[in-house]
Amino acid sequence: MSTDEEAWGRMLALHARVEQELAKALHRRHGLGLSEYRALGKLAEARKGELRMQELAEAIGLNQSSVSRMVARLKEGGLTVRDICEGDRRGVYSVITDAGRARHAETQSTYREILAAALDQAAADPAMAEAVAAIRPA
Repeated sequence: MSTDEEAWGRMLALHARVEQELAKALHRRHGLGLSEYRALGKLAEARKGELRMQELAEAIGLNQSSVSRMVARLKEGGLTVRDICEGDRRGVYSVITDAGRARHAETQSTYREILAAALDQAAADPAMAEAVAAIRPA
């Protein structure tokens, strides 16, 4: 295995470990999936709190079908609404609601806490320390 392959493998292992911890904590503490948390964050940051479905898919790294199902869950929970694009009736937007903004704000501390803890734990593992050092600011 090349040095690049080994380094990439460590980065993937770090990613998987951290994602698993984040997903478990968000679900357990808030009943929210990791992709849902990220979608609410992207919508909260967006101008007017809205993104076209394709933009949202690209922003969080999901395919169109997965984003459609996720947005349906967020809509069911009152965290987003769907809106039609005025200029192009085929375009559909996902728009964050006040409840969605509040839910994202209340989950941010959990996300940040678990992210820091998972990276600290990984940094203590000699096999992961280099990968953590590569992504954390000095």
